Amino acid sequence: MTKSIKAQVLGWIPYVIGAILVVQFAGLGVWQVGRALEKTREQEAFESQSGFSSWSDGMEVRSFQKLKATGHLENERQVLLENIIINSRLGYYVVTPLRVDDRTPLLLVNRGWFERDGSAIDPARLEVPDGRLTVRGRAGSLPKAGYRMGESIQAGPNWPKLAVYPTLEEVAAALGEPVAPFVLLMDPEDEFGFLRHWVPEEMGPGRHYAYALQWFAMGFVLAGLLIWNYRKRGLES
Repeated sequence: MTKSIKAQVLGWIPYVIGAILVVQFAGLGVWQVGRALEKTREQEAFESQSGFSSWSDGMEVRSFQKLKATGHLENERQVLLENIIINSRLGYYVVTPLRVDDRTPLLLVNRGWFERDGSAIDPARLEVPDGRLTVRGRAGSLPKAGYRMGESIQAGPNWPKLAVYPTLEEVAAALGEPVAPFVLLMDPEDEFGFLRHWVPEEMGPGRHYAYALQWFAMGFVLAGLLIWNYRKRGLES
């Protein structure tokens, strides 16, 4: 390869890299717009729900749909989700299985949050009355973490079990039974719960649109610089 050809090839490298970055910036902008639209739909779903529909196994469930189910809350097999921070305080979410009947998967009910005070957890604090009762709430999910180390659920036969961002599958494995594909976020007006303030993710659609604008702007500026530099190079040659 002659020096002139080699110089021409090397000269195109910045443009290739720049074009790749422009495409990536555009892709990130489109992704942020998609997340903004998703958050908008979540907020609309949250605000549009009125009455509580009776849940049955196999029914189609929408995010934040208001549901109610009747069964026995199992005091003896509860899961405490650790590392949950609310109002800058560390605490637990209390997840209690609801048994509707012997043929229906267990419905995991998030009964809310209580603060961690450093002392041992008193199981009596988690108990609910025996007998069938109706639980109301919204269809939600278990909290998710970007990164997790070690086992998600405390090993051993003892309950309640401490857990760090487990999946539904991991909770089902610990219970030894199938569970419903969502978590019922107990209604704040229901009894036998803790602190509950269920809302869609705090990062609303507006911030995603702002991030999208930043990515699109970076791509536009970089594309402009590449075009300007290319034209300048052509004039100088």
